[in-house]
Amino acid sequence: MRAVVLTGFGGPERLEHRDVPDPVPVAGEVRVRVGATALNNTDIWTREGKYGTSSDPDATAGWRGEALSFPRIQGADVAGRIDQVGAGVPEERIGERVLLDPVLYEGGERELVTAAYLGSERDGGFAEYVTIPASNAHRIDSPLTDAELATFPTAYTTALRMLKRARVRSGDTVLVTGASGGVGSALVQLCSVLGAGAIAVVGAGKEEQVRELGALATVRRDSSDLAYAVRSVAPEVDVVADVVAGPMFSSLLEVLAPLGRYVVAGAIAGPVVDTDLRTVYLRQLELVGSSFGAHEDFAEVVEYAGDGRLRPLLAGTYPLADLARAQRDFVAKKFFGKLVVEVS
Repeated sequence: MRAVVLTGFGGPERLEHRDVPDPVPVAGEVRVRVGATALNNTDIWTREGKYGTSSDPDATAGWRGEALSFPRIQGADVAGRIDQVGAGVPEERIGERVLLDPVLYEGGERELVTAAYLGSERDGGFAEYVTIPASNAHRIDSPLTDAELATFPTAYTTALRMLKRARVRSGDTVLVTGASGGVGSALVQLCSVLGAGAIAVVGAGKEEQVRELGALATVRRDSSDLAYAVRSVAPEVDVVADVVAGPMFSSLLEVLAPLGRYVVAGAIAGPVVDTDLRTVYLRQLELVGSSFGAHEDFAEVVEYAGDGRLRPLLAGTYPLADLARAQRDFVAKKFFGKLVVEVS
């Protein structure tokens, strides 16, 4: 089959489009003919080895703080059809249209911390075929294209997990950073599904698009005084859902109401931050970490996507051979929503 293979940590030049052996499903697995696979920040950070370790935040490592096995086929967010099944999987599943849950673990939610991830610890969907445990392949009946369906898995499951970890309830006001990106735009939509109100932090020119997703108000991310800008549209914020971090971290804590909750699942502006801890303990704030969604979260996203409660935000598509260009465009952040590689 044709695939794009990551040959080692580094820039887009480490991605090679070439022939590799077809994968074969073992017992309990299915093989999926890939229709489309979306890009995520995880693809970039994994390629660059930017996750660091607990002892050295600048160390070159994968998301679990370990070295990766190369060559590796990236790509977590896969939509396609089952074309082969391994032993123990009903043959009736062949031909089924599926969306893949990219988080690979067994047991309870504690296992999420050490889970394997499709496209990182296991070959993913930037290829013509991919194998995966049968339970991770969720049937979906939808009029959406494969490219549209591929926008959902990581971003929306990560977003739902964040909102659950922060115990977001109907009537809460949630400040969402990075609201024009994959996880951020998913957070805005899911707030509406849960009955919460989203205040979106976005770049210039993307305000109207975020409002169309259901945001109550927007705040420019380049505001000279972010806390003041937020308070002018939302006097009290119950939850901050952050995927940006970096220099704005202290301002995000400032805008939280007493007993407010801050949940983080990304740090694209910088993972090492400064703050005054008196803000945290005197106002009794909660700081909550979140990463990949649980299997139950993914099943919920598939339900919402299937019944139309979630809207795909397909910003652009690329052929498989142009994955390196797609990743460069992804880093430039001049789009709204998700970029997707169409395979078949």
